[in-house]
Amino acid sequence: MRVAFVSGTGTNSEAQLLKRQKDRRDAMIASLVVLITVVCIMVLGFSLWTLLESFLTIDVPPAIGHTVKFRIMHCLAQLIKTWGNILEKLGICSMFHFIQFVESLLPIKKDPKVMVTKLQFGTIPVRLFQPKTASPSLRRGIIFYHGGGSVMGSLDSYHNLCNVLARETDSVLMAVGYRKCPDYHYPIIFCDCLNASIHFLKSLKFYGVDPSRVVLCGDSIGGTIVASMTQTLIGRPDLPHIRAQILIYSFFQVINLQLPSFQQNKNIPLLTRNLMLMIMCKYLAIDLSWKDALLTGACIPVDVWEKYRKWLSSDNLPERFRKKDNQQFKFPAPFNEAAYLETKCIFDREHKPLLADDDIFAQLPEAFIVTCEWDILRDDGLLYKKRLEDQGVPMTWLHVEDGFHGCINFFDKKIFSFPCSLEIVNAVISYIKKV
Repeated sequence: MRVAFVSGTGTNSEAQLLKRQKDRRDAMIASLVVLITVVCIMVLGFSLWTLLESFLTIDVPPAIGHTVKFRIMHCLAQLIKTWGNILEKLGICSMFHFIQFVESLLPIKKDPKVMVTKLQFGTIPVRLFQPKTASPSLRRGIIFYHGGGSVMGSLDSYHNLCNVLARETDSVLMAVGYRKCPDYHYPIIFCDCLNASIHFLKSLKFYGVDPSRVVLCGDSIGGTIVASMTQTLIGRPDLPHIRAQILIYSFFQVINLQLPSFQQNKNIPLLTRNLMLMIMCKYLAIDLSWKDALLTGACIPVDVWEKYRKWLSSDNLPERFRKKDNQQFKFPAPFNEAAYLETKCIFDREHKPLLADDDIFAQLPEAFIVTCEWDILRDDGLLYKKRLEDQGVPMTWLHVEDGFHGCINFFDKKIFSFPCSLEIVNAVISYIKKV
């Protein structure tokens, strides 16, 4: 009887233990389901809010064409940015690192007609694109600096474009994979591009490139680097002369941020004014709290404005662009010395190729400038164009009436491609072939 009693007690205890374990397991599953549900609701809520905000705050001019496609692309970009911002606030990773990760997922096309070689010039990764067909003579050379505002863009995301440029123009193309924000800031980007370019220029014949036919090409900040690089390399007796420069919707100064295009296109994706200021401050390591001083020009000393206003005024724009200037306040605002001390790097030479002296402009090689009607940086290109023309530099200009900032990146995205994307790519190819 005693043994039976003990055995029954043990059985009851085991059953109770199993029941408690099952209850805990069920509670954990229920908690997990609640957590997943909450997360899904949050994701849906944030996503819907982002989509609603994008529809309410951005402008989509009908002239762009494919407006639905354009809105979808902007919404996707905003969702990526929003979730990157959330991850940054949670301490998981920075917003820019998340954007770069998403960008790295884009597919790379392999072209049997082009040999691609990944190289390292010191600490700088570069990618060499060489047509596989034999050439009876040295080929044209292209040095390409990708865009992305110093926070986006990469050798991978521009691989397909570089491949097409090398194949269609029968050129040897070197793309520079400069280091980016948030890990690196000015002047690292410019230094990387300068060092990689000099190394390549000193080794042209090794790569089968004709030293008399080297073209610098870039879009957005890459075009800014082209302009600064071309000016920097003037007068270098140890290097070949640059044959031509291709500048695709680039900025050439960050002093006058009240030009007509900065007002007209401030809410037009893919580069809105708020995004431009955020990227600009990140690149230059300027606290974002000084953005109003940058916008109003309160950081510009009186003597500096008097020196440069002849080149920065909207009066230098063609009439059709000038009349869109609806500035409501006097620019620049009264000088703020504290703002100047915190933002004075905007006056460094690398950020203002537009403001180089006349004798520098007079020595520049011929240029191909691309501007887009619905780009916030449009007027920078127009002002740079005028300075080249004033100094008699041969210049070709393409103005894309339905173009917007960053459109070249969609040239091979099939259903997400735009007519303006292909127009720019084809125009660049046609220009290079004539060099």
